[in-house]
Amino acid sequence: MSGPFDARDPASLVALLATMDAKGEVSRTGDNDVAVKVTAANFSFGVQYVDCNAQGKACQAMAFSTGAEKRGATLVQLNAFNQTSISCRAFQDAAGRPHVMYAAVLSSHDVRDEMRTHVGVWQGCLSTFGAFLSDPAAYLASAP
Repeated sequence: MSGPFDARDPASLVALLATMDAKGEVSRTGDNDVAVKVTAANFSFGVQYVDCNAQGKACQAMAFSTGAEKRGATLVQLNAFNQTSISCRAFQDAAGRPHVMYAAVLSSHDVRDEMRTHVGVWQGCLSTFGAFLSDPAAYLASAP
């Protein structure tokens, strides 16, 4: 893939995801934020861009996030998960569903490879959070 790339523009992420066997589409545009819905072979997640200009570009930060249906982890365990990860953050929504997210500050100097790195970190978050949710106590017992 060649041509211009701006990590602060949600359209650049959508185009990049298409090269990674995933589909991204803008699902909502707000006053200064843009939401992107992403689907891949076995999962889906959202990406929220924040502090964007009026055209929904030049965004200052982004956050990958998803929720899980499995509800076995307690708030204490979710907080303990946060202590084991420098990049992944877990929380519980008002309905008791566990969520995981990864946030990144964006720059006009970010290139495709840096965005691929963010996607890779996010994939790692999904993997470790899945392992955590399978058995929170066992995961935490062996966590660094």
